[in-house]
Amino acid sequence: MSDVVAIQELVQRQNALKQEIAKVIVGQDEVVHQIILSIFSGGHALLVGVPGLAKTLMVNTIAQALGLDFKRIQFTPDLMPSDILGSEILDETRNFKFIKGPIFSNIILADEINRTPPKTQAALLEAMQERAVTVAGHHYKLDLPYFVLATQNPIEQEGTYPLPEAQLDRFMFAIKLDYPSFQEEVDVVKATTSNLKPVVNALFTAQEIIDFQNVIRKIPVADNVIEYAVSLVSKTRPDNILANDFVKTYIDWGAGPRASQNLILAAKTNAAMNGKFSPDIEDVQAVATGILRHRIVKNYKADAEGISEEEIIKKLF
Repeated sequence: MSDVVAIQELVQRQNALKQEIAKVIVGQDEVVHQIILSIFSGGHALLVGVPGLAKTLMVNTIAQALGLDFKRIQFTPDLMPSDILGSEILDETRNFKFIKGPIFSNIILADEINRTPPKTQAALLEAMQERAVTVAGHHYKLDLPYFVLATQNPIEQEGTYPLPEAQLDRFMFAIKLDYPSFQEEVDVVKATTSNLKPVVNALFTAQEIIDFQNVIRKIPVADNVIEYAVSLVSKTRPDNILANDFVKTYIDWGAGPRASQNLILAAKTNAAMNGKFSPDIEDVQAVATGILRHRIVKNYKADAEGISEEEIIKKLF
């Protein structure tokens, strides 16, 4: 299949995928779109939202529609790295045998990742970056495609361990979930309080997703689009000559080079999903908020004046 045909097929397949997900998930179209963008870009995503917004159901449904294995890990203060990665045990023949942990799956939902200590959070890092884990000196490859979706609860901050900036940077997207609209909530209540159980069909295979990821990687990008993405990221850094007064006033730290890489990768995927054969500046702007939101560190002044990351990012365009 040629790359042109593959992109045309991706447009049809991702529309069918969204319709399949909509059988179970009411509304949240932008959230679903960003998660699909992450998957086809080969990145991970952090979901930030209050409890009860169907984060787990959404990830489970997306995994089913993509035909991928799905595991959910509930992060707690007493969770150990071996609970995620797996451990070696002595079998009947007195040989060590490795029992795989829940991290060995295509899609991992790391529920409430900020509830667990840094040592356990760090166990996810190697898996996210290297698509492999090391246990007792042995290196184990993870099945591809591999995608971590972590959730954070923004309101209960007692007894939590906020993710350090270096770890936040591993997530391609930070996606905010808001409450549903009145009509959406009415539809949710109707759908979830009856005995109807929608069947979600698997529309992809793991290999097809990997093939689409490879096609997206091959999409050419014009120099002016790459320069726009890099300048957008440079503008978030207060000590950069491109930074405006607004950034210098309200930001302590800006985004690093990984943000520029992710902007271009996600812009390629966004373009492909819209049937375009090369991304333009509008594609970069379309993905910028989700990619930059968790990579800029506001100062006390921004907090005191109630200025959000989204407002700061809008000022960069």
